[in-house]
Amino acid sequence: MKRKLSAVSLLLSVMIILSACSVSSAEKDVNISIVAREDGSGTKSAFMEIIGLKGKADPANVIIGISTAAVLTEVKGNPAAIGYESLGYVTSDVKMLKVGGVEANVANIKNGTYKISRPLSVVYKNASLENDVNKAFYTFLQSSDAQKIIADGGYVSIVDNAPAYTINGTLSGTIDVSGSTSLQPLMIELAAAFEKLQLNIKVNVSGGGSGTGYKNADEGVSEFGMISEEFNVEKAPTCISYDVCKDGIAVIINKGNGLDNITMEQLKNIYDFEAGSNAITKWNMLIK
Repeated sequence: MKRKLSAVSLLLSVMIILSACSVSSAEKDVNISIVAREDGSGTKSAFMEIIGLKGKADPANVIIGISTAAVLTEVKGNPAAIGYESLGYVTSDVKMLKVGGVEANVANIKNGTYKISRPLSVVYKNASLENDVNKAFYTFLQSSDAQKIIADGGYVSIVDNAPAYTINGTLSGTIDVSGSTSLQPLMIELAAAFEKLQLNIKVNVSGGGSGTGYKNADEGVSEFGMISEEFNVEKAPTCISYDVCKDGIAVIINKGNGLDNITMEQLKNIYDFEAGSNAITKWNMLIK
């Protein structure tokens, strides 16, 4: 009996400890760890513009993730973190918040109710499409073959009734695509599918961020530059753009955090270094 009571007491103690540990950051007087993408990231540019902070500097003590993977890793391992990342690459290792009561999903992005969304695009020179190899890849991006890959990847296809791609066996050559790391993983899949159809064409896909995409396309370093924001012609004056698909930017927190919803105004007051008395700096400030 004595041994059983000791075991029960031990079990109760463990349960109490676990219960205390499971109290979410949102219920505590805990500083928010703000995670942001690096300057030049299309994800960052789009997110900051959408929440009303276009061109604003980051808050003090911000944690900068220089890639999608870096942001996800930080939020996964930091119970007090909040960040943002491309919806298509958010994993189950982190928790996505509703924004204004609306879930971040494909249907809500397509119908416009989820407000933090942006196009994923390629920029290119008109003259590039005079080359049949480049034109073939551009045509493939608009095909039903590409739209299936886009949809299967969790993105929003914006081409209705797309035709199947027609193979041209006479083509051979190399295409360079560079830029946004948000579009890069999807572009790698699209390029691989294209190469299986056009066996004599090689598509090289590299990252570097949207800034790199603009620069490389404008300077002719790459046939196509990838960007993850609304096209800004001032960043690539010699180029035009094509929207490959739409993507939502998910607001993400640690899985142990009990918060489920956040407003656009609250996001602004977290990420605005000039918020002053309106600044949201602790998790319990989000619980009303």
